[in-house]
Amino acid sequence: MIHPSAHIHPSARLGNAVIIGPLAIIEADVTIGNECEINAQAIIKRGSVLGKKVKVDHFAVIGGDPQDLHFKPTTSSNVSIGDSTVIREHVTIHRATTEGGTTRIGKNNFIMAGAHVAHDCITGDHVILANGCMLGGHVSVGDYAFVSGGVAVHQFCRIGSGSMTSGNAVITEDVPPHGLAHSRNQISGLNLVGMRRRGLSNEVITEVKKAYHAVYAPHGSCPDLAQSALKSGEFTTPEALEFLDFFLGGKRGRYVQPE
Repeated sequence: MIHPSAHIHPSARLGNAVIIGPLAIIEADVTIGNECEINAQAIIKRGSVLGKKVKVDHFAVIGGDPQDLHFKPTTSSNVSIGDSTVIREHVTIHRATTEGGTTRIGKNNFIMAGAHVAHDCITGDHVILANGCMLGGHVSVGDYAFVSGGVAVHQFCRIGSGSMTSGNAVITEDVPPHGLAHSRNQISGLNLVGMRRRGLSNEVITEVKKAYHAVYAPHGSCPDLAQSALKSGEFTTPEALEFLDFFLGGKRGRYVQPE
């Protein structure tokens, strides 16, 4: 199922039952897993690796050079796309900036039309990036996070698992797991609807709420309060512990704040 007008480099490795549409370009050393679908005029740049059942829609570009003034095009780096991920029209995903580095997209992601994932980003599984959202370099996005349309995320930020960021938000600080972020670095509580949809128990949700209030107390820094909460022994569920641990890591050292 390869259209005769598609250009496929001889060194590209294609799995079984792959579909490649008209004028698509598959460059050197690309690996495409079984049952992938590459639509018309999509471009898969050299070294990119696609898992099984990945769909790449029209005019998307996977593995382009980073938009980094110091990047050397001779650097050997790539993009890895997890199984069953859907990449819609005009999406751009850039390869890593370091030798041997990888921009990594997890499994079962849904990346909607016009979204941009910059160099060295990492997303977990079941992530949704809506239309026109932009991830700067070195951004990490946790499992089941939802980044809405038009959101701009600054480089090196972390978007926690299960969080939701509202449309057109500007994020230059870390968003904690299950947080509900909006506007410019604001948080308005927890993504309770998402937690319930994932089947998290009332016990888990209650404990995450308690952890949220412990960290965002009126006095004290978020990392100090999270450290104190962890030492208290009051929190036992993996979700609450993940929430608290989040504030002890990261490179930016700043976190979205309650409105």
